[in-house]
Amino acid sequence: MAPETGFFRDGHCNTCDEDQGMHTVCVQMTSDFLAYSKSVGNDLSTPAPEYDFPGLQPGDRWCLCALRWLQAHEAGAAPKVLIRSTHQRTLEVVPLALLKNYAVDLV
Repeated sequence: MAPETGFFRDGHCNTCDEDQGMHTVCVQMTSDFLAYSKSVGNDLSTPAPEYDFPGLQPGDRWCLCALRWLQAHEAGAAPKVLIRSTHQRTLEVVPLALLKNYAVDLV
């Protein structure tokens, strides 16, 4: 919940038909991913008080768009994934085996 994340801003990576970005991949932010995201036009690290957005830092957890995660993976900058908090609809875009390679919550 800090920062508030998810399409519904309820701390969960749930989705619905209105969620065009499919914000379903629960990730742990890294400096590499934040730099990558900024380089492709989505600055997640800079606070935007007008949107009540504090900016993300390495270690923060965030519900990321499935296609953005896959794009970051292909660029070598994908953040770690919390599989157990990732919505199953993510599998429509990203193979489970690939997500498992980045998992931080599987023992």
